[in-house]
Amino acid sequence: MTKLNLNPRQIVALEVVFWLALASTYFLLPEKLVLITQIMITGLFAIALDIALGYAGILTVGHAAFFGIGAYLAGLLAKYGWGEPFSGLLLALAVCAVLGYLLSYLIVRGSDLTRLMITIGVCVLFFELANRLTPITGGADGLQGVDMWPVLGQFRFDLWGKTAFIYTFCIVLLMFLAVRLMLKSPFGLVLRGIHDNRRRMLAIGSPVDSRLRLAYCFSAAIAGVAGALLAQTTQFVGLEMLSFNRSAEILIILILGGTGRLYGGLIGALLYMTVHDFFSDFDPKFWMFWLGIFLILVVMIGRGGVLGVLSKAFKVREQRP
Repeated sequence: MTKLNLNPRQIVALEVVFWLALASTYFLLPEKLVLITQIMITGLFAIALDIALGYAGILTVGHAAFFGIGAYLAGLLAKYGWGEPFSGLLLALAVCAVLGYLLSYLIVRGSDLTRLMITIGVCVLFFELANRLTPITGGADGLQGVDMWPVLGQFRFDLWGKTAFIYTFCIVLLMFLAVRLMLKSPFGLVLRGIHDNRRRMLAIGSPVDSRLRLAYCFSAAIAGVAGALLAQTTQFVGLEMLSFNRSAEILIILILGGTGRLYGGLIGALLYMTVHDFFSDFDPKFWMFWLGIFLILVVMIGRGGVLGVLSKAFKVREQRP
């Protein structure tokens, strides 16, 4: 059976359907708004990791450092008197972008194993720092007293998660479109070239290291925004946001959805957290056992995550920019 090429209009139509379906859950699943909001935030975090891992080829398992820093920045800003939501997002984006760019000088220069160890070390370092600064961060008890102002001065964060859902949906969609635009630009094409064949890009004179540093910077900035979103919508920040377990979980989610596929992070987050919620209700005591079996089965079916499996099953090949 020959593969089908999706034309640009068909691709756009599928994307519109996806986002409309996600938005429609506000009306169709009002009792699940909190879960869906967290799925969107986790999906944005996975997209941030995908920029570094799936597109630039930077092996990292410490991205929770930026996620947690963004969460603490937004939380501390709100706790100490400035609860305007968009300001918290901008602060998290700016600080994590600068921090990611500075750390990129250590990460980009090394081999994959070196990058792996450095990113783990950075994640552990920030986790212990947050734990030590208990008077500021709350330590193991978490950062409490986060008081968010109404969005645009009109819409308060309610217990049912309606405002949080709409606010998160708009921010995630905006960030997704920004990432998509970046990946379709010449910069994004360079990242694909570096990922596919680094030596060839060096041979044609491409500034590989500087492009990788920028990619890591963008990835860190978006991860910080995702962390800030979680802090603002839950109005709580815990140490687990900086933990290595959070980094490992988001890596699993990205691999589950499919790396280097743009929608892989969103699909992976949707599937993983939905299955997670189902198994925790189905068997509260041994839910991790069933989740582990599910993940093994997905990996054994084929490479490329869920999107890779679907592409092979339906013989569809997406056109690249």
